[in-house]
Order: sequence, then structure tokens, then C-alpha cells
Amino acid sequence: MKHFIICLAAIVFAGVCTAQSSKKALFVIVDGISSDVIEKLNTPNLDAIAKVGGYTRAHVGGEKGGYSETPTISAVGYNSLLTGTWVNKHNVWDNDIAEPNYSYWTIFRFFKEQYPQKKAAVFSSWEDNRTKLVGENLAATGNLKLDYYFDGLELDTVNYPHDKQRDFMHRIDEAVVNNATDYIKKEAPDLSWVYLEYTDDMGHMYGDSPEFYKAVEMMDNQMGRLWAAIQYREQNFKEDWVIYITTDHGRSASNGKGHGGQSDRERATWIVTNAKGLNNYFKTGNPGVVDIMPSIASFLNITIPKEQLMEVDGIPLTGNISATSANATLENGKLRVTWKAVAKKGNAKIWLATTNRFKEGGKDEYSLVATVPLTKQEAVIDVSNKSSSFYKIVIEAPENMLNRWSEQ
Repeated sequence: MKHFIICLAAIVFAGVCTAQSSKKALFVIVDGISSDVIEKLNTPNLDAIAKVGGYTRAHVGGEKGGYSETPTISAVGYNSLLTGTWVNKHNVWDNDIAEPNYSYWTIFRFFKEQYPQKKAAVFSSWEDNRTKLVGENLAATGNLKLDYYFDGLELDTVNYPHDKQRDFMHRIDEAVVNNATDYIKKEAPDLSWVYLEYTDDMGHMYGDSPEFYKAVEMMDNQMGRLWAAIQYREQNFKEDWVIYITTDHGRSASNGKGHGGQSDRERATWIVTNAKGLNNYFKTGNPGVVDIMPSIASFLNITIPKEQLMEVDGIPLTGNISATSANATLENGKLRVTWKAVAKKGNAKIWLATTNRFKEGGKDEYSLVATVPLTKQEAVIDVSNKSSSFYKIVIEAPENMLNRWSEQ
């Protein structure tokens, strides 16, 4: 009888596990569309996705005037999303992608390290996204291997001859979306990235113009096809999909042709998602592109080790969080650490290091220097006995971490 009960329990448990929906995540970067543009145009497919989850204005560019100020340039923005960090950490300063700092892992590396049996895919109008940013097959990324990719068409000038109007780029984007929708419907990769370029090309050529606006509306149609592929999987298979759609930068205020600086419009981006449980930070906090990575990690049940989580600049856009808006100022031997409390219970632990070995693949030795009620929103630490002009501060709250650098 005991043996029968154990077997029955095992069968029931297996049935429950089978009945659970497998989780899949897709994030999309559509290039160079400021929030004011996306809000004034007709985007029925983005609207449909946002109706399920939400839409929010967001930002790129790090802290304006601060140590994390980040150029509003394409590859820089992509890597801020991939790593959940600003440029002072990931070290991609422009589209040359000269020396990425792979000590700051991408979402793909975290995912494949924890779930090597699951599938990851990249669909991109630009090959460097896979080979340089994700860093596939590089020793520095632990020889990370994707399960599928579709990119490099910008190098195929036979099938996609480069015309001055850059219509070839729209054709490439179309091929990328067609391949992505087909692969998602058939193979359902667990983590996917889709990148499309044409909107930025039209922005550079025409600025705020009918040509640019038409490109944005064509992009919306492409998002509708991706959304339909996800819905097909959810309706026909036991799968739970999340999609995050965003952009890498805004556009210049004068005419919309340029970007790269720190004007409000160049920093002004947006996020559309079908995610459930969006928190108030998503809805009212002007989140950053860096917040998408930890949000996807949370959805896919990726555990980021503590020493790496202490370096991530983003915080989740879903579920409970405890604190936002970290700051630290050093004056007269006193380090004043502040934050905005979101939760009302629990303590904030303040960790301090005077080295930055992490960026070189090393380990920083943190000391716990204060524990205060979260709602105090402040801790003052006497560092007059420390012979250092640089401090890395981590605020460990019950539901999330914040980090900050301070230099004198």
C-alpha cells in the first residue's frame, strides 16, 4: 500500500509539472524612435500588446552628467539592455564595439549557464549584435553558443544590393521578421532577440518626416506578426510568453535626424510589453533600458549570483521591489547614501568596497557598513579612516538591490 501511494504521488506530481506552462521570452529593439513619435502615430499592434501588459515612457543614456552617462548611440543602447548595465561598466561606447567588457554578462550568458539545454536565438539586421555584443563562441564569454541565429544579410550585396534610399534595409528587416515568426511558431526558442534597423535609417535620412513616420508604422505591422506568432504558440501549446519591445535611443530635438547626445529627446524612449504584474516603477518611474534584462531574468527564473547582481544597474519592472533611485555623496569623510523606499517593511543593508576588480574579472571585497530601516531612506557612513577616493556602494533591500559609485 505504501509503495502504491508513493507511485501515485509521483504520477500526480509529474502531471502537475507537465500541466505547468513553459516560459518563453522575446525582446525586440526597433532602432531610433523617440517616445513622442511612437505616441503620436498609428500603432495598433503595439497598442494591442500594451493593452495586455502596458506601455511606459523610458530612458537611455545613464545618469546625465554623472559617472554612468551613456552615449545615445545604437550598439551602446543594445548592450545596456543585454547586460543591464550602463556604459561605465559594459564599455561599448559606439558602434565600433571595440572592447566590450564581458565581465558583465548578457542575459544570454546568464540563461545558457543556468539552462544549457534550453534554446536561445538571435534574429538581427546586424551581425555584430551576435558576434560582438552577445559574443558567441568567444573565450571571453565562456564560448557561449546560441541554438539558432539569422543575421548577416547586410553583408549580402547580391540578394540585397545597397541602394541610396536604403530600401534594401527594409527588405532585410522583413526577412528577419519573417524568419523569426516562422522559427518561433515551429521551434519556440526559450529566449530570443529580434533587432530591426530601418526606422533609424529613415530618421537619419529624413528626420521628422512622412518617410520616417511610414517606417515606424511598417515596424508596427512587423510587431503584429511577431505578436501573432507568440499567440499561436500560447493557444496551441502549454507556453507562457513575455515580449518586451523597446528602442535604443531617441532623436535630436531640432529635426530628428541625429542622436548621440544627452538632450531630453535623444534620451526619451519607451517600452511596450505584455508582461503581467507590472509594478509602479514601470508605470510611474521612467524606467531605463537596463531594467529589461533583470525583468526577463525574473520571468525565466534565472538566478543571477549575488556578486554579479551587485553590479546590475537595472531592477525588475514586474513583481515586488523595495527601493529605487540610489544616490551617494562623499564630503568631509562622510558618505551619505540615499534611496527611495517603495516598500514599508524591512531593512536596507549598505555594502561598501573600495576596489573595482570586478571589471577585470576579479572579485571585490565588500564590507557591511550599515543596516537601517528601509523607510529611513538614508545612511551616513564615516569613511574618514579609509584611504580611498573611490567607493562602490550596494544597497541590499528585501526585494532588490541598488548600486552606486562615488568618487572624490
